Amino acid sequence: MAAPLSEFDLIARFFAPIAAPGGLGLLDDAALLAPQPGCDLVLTKDAIVEGVHFFAEDPPGAVARKALAVNLSDLAAKGATPLGFLLALGRGPRQDEEWLAAFAGGLAEEARAGRCPLLGGDTVRTGQAFFSITAFGAVPAGRMVRRQAGAPGDLLFVSGTIGDAALGLRLRLEPDAAWSRALPPAARAHLLDRYLHPAPRLALAPVLLDHARAAMDISDGLVGDADKLVAGLGAAFDIAAVPLSEAARAAIAREPALRDTALTGGDDYEILAAVPLEQAAAFTAGAERAGVPVTGIGRLLPAGSGIVWRGDDGAARLFSNRSFRHF
Repeated sequence: MAAPLSEFDLIARFFAPIAAPGGLGLLDDAALLAPQPGCDLVLTKDAIVEGVHFFAEDPPGAVARKALAVNLSDLAAKGATPLGFLLALGRGPRQDEEWLAAFAGGLAEEARAGRCPLLGGDTVRTGQAFFSITAFGAVPAGRMVRRQAGAPGDLLFVSGTIGDAALGLRLRLEPDAAWSRALPPAARAHLLDRYLHPAPRLALAPVLLDHARAAMDISDGLVGDADKLVAGLGAAFDIAAVPLSEAARAAIAREPALRDTALTGGDDYEILAAVPLEQAAAFTAGAERAGVPVTGIGRLLPAGSGIVWRGDDGAARLFSNRSFRHF
């Protein structure tokens, strides 16, 4: 029986081949990163943990892609261009060499797609697998799109469709539910894929930089994350305007309570943006050129107005749980 790989052998075999030059072959204790003159660095960190953000049986390549994609989503929301990332790999008992090889392959694929190369990191043994990534991006100095910089009158837009990943997770957790069994195969496949493979909206980053006053990615659910963007202001949202995929509509038609899941569940990794009224046309045109659909779902109001979500009948809608919570 072959001896198990040491930490250094593991790094050399699976991760050094996919590292950028700034990673120095992963042979040093640090990496080199040189942002362009006139740019600010944007840093973000997200972790995914087995049993919380992914299932033990998920394909390792999909786990790797998700680990990086959720960080790229944060960079996109800030208007940042990716520069590179650091990976902390917590290797559990199921992560054998075959698993790690597939993980590294998926990581390389997502890094190429996002133009965000591996620069370095760390590996440890754990009882439960986790993967923590710190990603770096760049924006022109002083121009990062902040989360709580909106103003009354700004229009609120979301990219893509909302709720697919949360419904995909419900499919994983409730495979024998009546609504789950009744879904057409194509709808099931779409929802399951959206949970496994988030798609960071990097193409939208320059559009946000040019036209948005505030933005954030939607990771813990639209309703709860909107609370964070609105902050001390008020807002009015139109639930009927929230974009849903055909698959999500099919699921909600079979189980209407799933609308709340779509609105408050996590893992969308779409962008919520506040755009000045005078910039709205340019924003939507820029998003169209970038190939990213955006939909207006509300408006920021003066402080003290409250945050109101109105249903199809115009009545205010209350949510017992507004987002995914870790604690």
